Amino acid sequence: MGNVFGRKNRASRVTEQDKAILQLKQQRDKLKQYQKRINLKLEKERFLAKQLLKDGKKEKALLLLKKKRYQDQLLDKTENQISNLERMVQDIEFMQIEMKVIEGLKVGNDCLKSMHEVMSLEDVERIMDETQESIEYQRQIDEMLAGALTQEDEDAVLAELEAITQGEDVALPEVPAEPIPDVPEAATAKPERKEARNKPNREMLAA
Repeated sequence: MGNVFGRKNRASRVTEQDKAILQLKQQRDKLKQYQKRINLKLEKERFLAKQLLKDGKKEKALLLLKKKRYQDQLLDKTENQISNLERMVQDIEFMQIEMKVIEGLKVGNDCLKSMHEVMSLEDVERIMDETQESIEYQRQIDEMLAGALTQEDEDAVLAELEAITQGEDVALPEVPAEPIPDVPEAATAKPERKEARNKPNREMLAA
């Protein structure tokens, strides 16, 4: 019972245009049925007129043919009415399609307006400028890194990138916190001169 009442209270989707189309189609179908009955009747009257002529009843046959002629004219009018009804149905159906298209265009136009309100032309220009600045900043960083790194550094970076891509960690050497002291030139030269002096002594002992 609840479902029945729910269906009754639900708003109908049948529009006035749908009702008009239904009525026009019903009238068209009635005219076609009338047209079919008249055609059958005309065939019978034509056959009857032939029979009257055979029986020598020419006056009755002539009267019957005049009646048939009048009904032929009614059939022509009926055909025109059917054509008018069908044309009107097509016009209404096409108008319904046009209304749906117009409603769709209106919804799209409202959507565009709301999007324009959310993001104005100034916002778009600002975002484009910020994007261009970010691209330029990244390009400068790339140029600085490209000039500061050696080929060995580049290979190490590529190796680390490959390891990260494969989900592995790269064991990089630890950089000493304190700077490495420079070795004086004199410290490296003295052992060489001492080695040169000891070499003749070793040769004499060997002799």
